[in-house]
Amino acid sequence: MKRVIWIVLDSVGMGAMPDAHLYGDVDTNTLAHVYNKNNGLQLPNLTKLGLGNIEGMQALEKDAAPMGAYARLGELSKGKDTTTGHWEMVGIHTEIPFPTYPNGFPKEIMDAFESAIGTKTLGNCTASGTAILDDLGEEHMKTGYPIVYTSADSVFQIAAHEDIIPLERLYEMCQIARNLLRGEHEVSRVIARPFLGTPGNFTRTPNRHDYAVTPPAENLLTYAKNKGLDVIAVGKIEDIFAAQGITYATHTKSNEDGIKKTIELMKQESRGLIFTNLVDFDMKWGHRNDWGNYGKGLEEFDRYLPEIIDAMKADDLLIITADHGCDPTTPGTDHTREYVPLLAYSKQFKEGLDLGTRNSFADVGQTVCEIFGLQPLRIGESFYKKIVE
Repeated sequence: MKRVIWIVLDSVGMGAMPDAHLYGDVDTNTLAHVYNKNNGLQLPNLTKLGLGNIEGMQALEKDAAPMGAYARLGELSKGKDTTTGHWEMVGIHTEIPFPTYPNGFPKEIMDAFESAIGTKTLGNCTASGTAILDDLGEEHMKTGYPIVYTSADSVFQIAAHEDIIPLERLYEMCQIARNLLRGEHEVSRVIARPFLGTPGNFTRTPNRHDYAVTPPAENLLTYAKNKGLDVIAVGKIEDIFAAQGITYATHTKSNEDGIKKTIELMKQESRGLIFTNLVDFDMKWGHRNDWGNYGKGLEEFDRYLPEIIDAMKADDLLIITADHGCDPTTPGTDHTREYVPLLAYSKQFKEGLDLGTRNSFADVGQTVCEIFGLQPLRIGESFYKKIVE
């Protein structure tokens, strides 16, 4: 096996985990609820790989002879955010969750931040990223003060109109915040949230940038890079891992852009990992409770799946999974503590293999380690021997 193409459908969960009640996420099920709300979805290619055959899958139909291996993955780490999920995939166990701020950030943090950037701020509250633009966007344009807000996730977000605060200055503010938020206040990500438009018609731009906590040195990505393998990051993967263990990165403007860039990279010669995150499911639809477009996004990915498979070489492995849930049919707008699906396909591997329910997202990373002969991860159980012929 020469190469792994790993695609994360950001937030596409498949049902509440046993501890979901601790997160306020009982009865959540992103995939099933989106499927039912849309009165069904056209997902013939995902179904053919075995999506509906996964243990615990609701609503989706089973395939009589699925092409891929399939499983349900539980999350070992504490939390339900992007960083925690992706880190676990590559072998990092988050035992203490990142801090969250349901009542906004403490005064000492905001005072230090405002002093460092030389201006006051607006917000400092928990809010939806689109609603806060409606609430404070006009005042921001009048005062020039950046908007600071958070969510149920461990994030410090700074929103600014690109014509009021240039991107370079917004990114500088984010780096200042990242440097300040250490120790007990070390949030998982500081996020630049630029937007454009006029009051009542504000829209986010694709120039978002994440400033993640630097991951521990020992993980799948650093092992692969140190061995001389390619570690190609598509979408926000580079941001999630603070560029650690990455040999080449390209950012994306949409799911479709990410899919197309992944296909183009697959057509080029490389050896190692192509790691893609498709963030629209989470950012554009999950957090906005837009189950209609969430369903259309799933159908769009399904339509591209034959082209992805056609671009695979004989010694490629395709992995499709997710990092958490974000059920858009619930009253809230935050991530949800859910199992995630796993689909794996290669011309060299057995077809139609049920891998059951697995204890950790790191099972995928451990499998990749075994494929490439890398040092084993500290968590996770490889399923390589089960699927190879």
